[in-house]
Amino acid sequence: DHMLDQLASHGLFDVYVKATGDTHIDDHHSNEDIALAIGTALLQALGDRKGINRFGHFTAPLDEAAVEVILDLSGRPHLSCGLSIPTERVGTYDTQLVEHFFQSLVNTSGMTLHIRQLAGNNSHHIIEATFKAFARALRQATEYDLRRQGTIPSSKGVLSRS
Repeated sequence: DHMLDQLASHGLFDVYVKATGDTHIDDHHSNEDIALAIGTALLQALGDRKGINRFGHFTAPLDEAAVEVILDLSGRPHLSCGLSIPTERVGTYDTQLVEHFFQSLVNTSGMTLHIRQLAGNNSHHIIEATFKAFARALRQATEYDLRRQGTIPSSKGVLSRS
């Protein structure tokens, strides 16, 4: 939930998650289900995406770590994740689930998402910088562009929906 707090705080999104799951086994299903729900909510909230910026790009540092996120709310799901998290766990959280979280979110939201780790050797800092950069890039992409005057941000006049 610390990383979801980053999404809400840095993205300026209202995020409320109440989840129950089989965390006595591991966090995999809860991690995946929360990402799928957030992706679905984002897809529904965006609708036809009229007037939004569509693209977002942000680089966030956290101490020695720096992560760059580039995204396109194109309606075409794709994830390119270049994280090198040095430990298998942060506390009880399996660090492999970071990429799985974003893959699940991408699959349901129809977003193209590129994540690149520029620096870092502390697993917690790398993960937190990733969520902060993602939140800021998503905020940028979803903000309304007054100059677009409510049109769809595409030269084709339409964005695909997943």
